[in-house]
Amino acid sequence: MPARRALLAAAVTLAASLFASGCERSAGPEAQRFDNAEEWARVFDDPERDAWQKPDEIIRALALPRDAVIADVGSGTGYFAVRLARAVPQGRVLGVDIEPDMVRYLNERAKRESLPNLTSQLGGADDPKLLAPVDLMIVVNTYHHIEAAEEYFRKARAALKPGGRLAVIDFHPEAPVEVSNRVSPEQVKRELTRAGFELVREHGFLPYQYFLVLRPRPN
Repeated sequence: MPARRALLAAAVTLAASLFASGCERSAGPEAQRFDNAEEWARVFDDPERDAWQKPDEIIRALALPRDAVIADVGSGTGYFAVRLARAVPQGRVLGVDIEPDMVRYLNERAKRESLPNLTSQLGGADDPKLLAPVDLMIVVNTYHHIEAAEEYFRKARAALKPGGRLAVIDFHPEAPVEVSNRVSPEQVKRELTRAGFELVREHGFLPYQYFLVLRPRPN
């Protein structure tokens, strides 16, 4: 149990990589630099994480076309981005992170693992700054770090293709991990509704996290 708790805590730290420069909802011990991606990769990509993160089940639940274009916001060292790239061999995956060393690492990892459909780019603290429209934007263990979530996802909404979706996965308030800025699924739904989204599906198979799928609300 202590090992699992430590791995859960590490996953929370992974989420901070996107917003490590201090744009969290409130300052705390997670506000740190992630300038040694090789070191963090040993924690973030630990195979033991699979038991509770269930990445393959998440990807199956998303029912992705093989040619989907996906943005992984808060991609870090590529735990999800690499798996998504393999799931859409005729599509494209864009990792987004504001930590330059994470961007470097993921681009090198894509080359090392022969994934030409995976690239990474720098995003902004208040805007993912996507370079092209996407079919899916996935945000894992990162939402609770976004200070102005409504504004951020209002901008992100404009980057979705017609019929595009937003998937948000984050820790339940009662999850056995140290999260300084817990955000309940109810709060996420309220904020994203105000940002112009509507809930499509809510999956319940993750032991410590909620899994929401939303789409832009028709005007």
